[in-house]
Amino acid sequence: MTDTQQRIDELVKSNQVVLFMKGSASFPMCGFSGRAIQILEACGIDPKTVKTVNVLEDEAIRSGIKEYSNWPTIPQLYLKGEFIGGSDIMLEMYESGELQKLIA
Repeated sequence: MTDTQQRIDELVKSNQVVLFMKGSASFPMCGFSGRAIQILEACGIDPKTVKTVNVLEDEAIRSGIKEYSNWPTIPQLYLKGEFIGGSDIMLEMYESGELQKLIA
């Protein structure tokens, strides 16, 4: 495991909710990241309690997270150490009620 992969692994495993995104919860830098924050808010999560990682600030994390999850896009949501998916998956899970169950 590379240093970057270890850093990502530590972030994922030491936080209940981690969102790798472009920007921050208070200032998303792309529509998909903004949608991910809105979905978490709709599930009752205060965005201030979400560990967000701005991939635009660290190129190693930006490319490394795609490798870590084997998922090609950002944002990426992790709940309790488990990879959930990107904003499209989050939206589908929210609409079905599945995401709220995982968060509860």
